[in-house]
Amino acid sequence: MAEVEKEVPEKTIAEDLVVTKYKLAGEIVNKTLKAVIDLCVAEASVRDICTKGDNLITDETSKVHKKEKDLKKGIAFPTCLSVNNCVCHFSPSKNDSDYTLKEGDVVKIDLGAHIDGFIAVAAHTVVIGASNDKKVTGRQADVVLAAYWAVQAALRLLKAGNSNYTITDAVQQISESYKCKPIEGMLSHELKQFKIDGEKTIIQNPNESQRKEHEKCTFETHEVYAIDVIVSSGEGIGREKDTKVSIYKKTDENYMLKLKASRALLAEVKTKYGNMPFNIRHFDEETKARMGVVECVSHKMIEPFQVLYEKPTEYVAQFKHTVLLMPNGVNLVTGIPFAEDLFVSEHSIAQPELKELVATPLQPIKKGKGGAKKKGGTAGSAPAGNDAAAATSKVESTPAVETKA
Repeated sequence: MAEVEKEVPEKTIAEDLVVTKYKLAGEIVNKTLKAVIDLCVAEASVRDICTKGDNLITDETSKVHKKEKDLKKGIAFPTCLSVNNCVCHFSPSKNDSDYTLKEGDVVKIDLGAHIDGFIAVAAHTVVIGASNDKKVTGRQADVVLAAYWAVQAALRLLKAGNSNYTITDAVQQISESYKCKPIEGMLSHELKQFKIDGEKTIIQNPNESQRKEHEKCTFETHEVYAIDVIVSSGEGIGREKDTKVSIYKKTDENYMLKLKASRALLAEVKTKYGNMPFNIRHFDEETKARMGVVECVSHKMIEPFQVLYEKPTEYVAQFKHTVLLMPNGVNLVTGIPFAEDLFVSEHSIAQPELKELVATPLQPIKKGKGGAKKKGGTAGSAPAGNDAAAATSKVESTPAVETKA
């Protein structure tokens, strides 16, 4: 049987049905992202918001492709809310320490859904209590704008024929324009069916050894990427603290597990999540799951998503989009509008060619409508909810952007 399976051709976005599934997952992600942002208010519990985000993804994915009983769908990445100097993966389970949001907190929301293994992920940064009357300034504004404009440049450089290091360098330059640094060694991955961490990657802010080890690659038509930019107001190095890991993912390693709890956990993971990341809080008996995961991790059958932190005085911002490389340009399937006018920084992009790049629309300017399309701000961001399908279909005919960067 295994040999026959190998001969099954990989499903790519060359097929319309695959594109449709990515878009559907993207709509659900955008809708959930918007709902989670609405829950981000002072005094709210991070654990409660993450749980509601996960429930919404599960509910929304359960409504589609109902007739295909064997089709797998659901959470592709559990909802995370990483606040201020927390870099990523904070999503406390039932028995973990919670965090209560406060006015002025910089909150990174990260989540994902999949339909039939076709994954859409997104991340967005908000500041609690920001409004037209109370704009965000100082280092908070610097870091959020650095991450936002860096991801906008990355989206425009993601085109067939370009190298992954073109994006690495642009993200570095824009971050430094705002006196910020991308988090060292973070990766954006190619996405494949049932695989959130495909072979081709884009590294940000690599140290010398990472740059030597990290292979150059060229983007090709019909590939899908999760473009993930995480920027810090500090030195750009994420470190583990004592926060418990709650998100894990099964690997392809094999080992004869000794403990009954470990075998039970692995069996449930295989059935419910396959190779998709999952949160310990999704298990009915969290304590048993925690016991079972230890042996699985020590034998590399399950890998943890560590909760990382910058220095306590720093801020970290993140934006992530799922992008399809279509023959006629990029098709953005996740992302919601960013309220750029709420952020005021004394800095701006220093490189004229990158400034010009981010001003080019990701979406084509439709002829016959009169007047040029607005530049800047939400260029390339798909609206949330039901408008996403309309937005993504518009993006499909995006011309590849020429750049001097």
